[in-house]
Amino acid sequence: MTRAPAKPPRLRLLSCNILAGASVQRYRQYVTRSINAMLPGRSKLDNLDRLAELLPQFDVIGLQEADAGSLRSGFLNQTRYLAETSGMPYWSHQPNRPVAQLSHTANGLISRLEPQAVIDYPLPSRIPGRGALLARFGDDANGLAVMVAHLSLSAQARARQLAFIAEVLQDHPHAVLMGDLNTDAQSPEMRHLFAHCSLQPPNQPVLTFPSWKPRRALDHILVSAPLHVENVWTLPQAFSDHLAVAAEVQLRPSD
Repeated sequence: MTRAPAKPPRLRLLSCNILAGASVQRYRQYVTRSINAMLPGRSKLDNLDRLAELLPQFDVIGLQEADAGSLRSGFLNQTRYLAETSGMPYWSHQPNRPVAQLSHTANGLISRLEPQAVIDYPLPSRIPGRGALLARFGDDANGLAVMVAHLSLSAQARARQLAFIAEVLQDHPHAVLMGDLNTDAQSPEMRHLFAHCSLQPPNQPVLTFPSWKPRRALDHILVSAPLHVENVWTLPQAFSDHLAVAAEVQLRPSD
């Protein structure tokens, strides 16, 4: 009897800007809830707990605007909290922007798979505090590199940051970039990214911002050519001012 060929492996990925656990449901709440956003509270933990319930559905999760442990989170490392509460075995974080002890923004990575290596990269910016977190899974030619990033609001800064990311990912034929990139896939800086590394423009970008009435595709899961995105969607729950974006990715053998 002839055996059917093994199906290429699939991964379920999630990228989520969590706004340090805060929930914003209207533009005016950026102002009316600004003081509460800088203080710890039960509502933030409840919000994180709701997200943690969903994380076991995914294999690799990228977080942006997690708090690394400051006043606004009750000095809680939110990446670690989400990993432990959801029962996911591996986590890493990249603290980027401490503001006294009031806030400490970080990128985070939570995974069912054990990374072979995790590397922190500061991203170029006139105002320091942006970074990218690169995790490598496997150490052979088919190994997977997953980068989590949160880019600047300025197009000029994003252009420098994406040029840097393209340079880093050139060495990784199987690559994923996910995060809050603060721009849509058609912007000049994103076109430069696609022209200078193996990442591909999304076939179906999804609207993620603002979470209560999405009009812009700011959050992305981008993959290189040997990978194939079979499905991409947003989680219906609004955990912050961005909707979380999810994708199921198939690893296809290289030629």
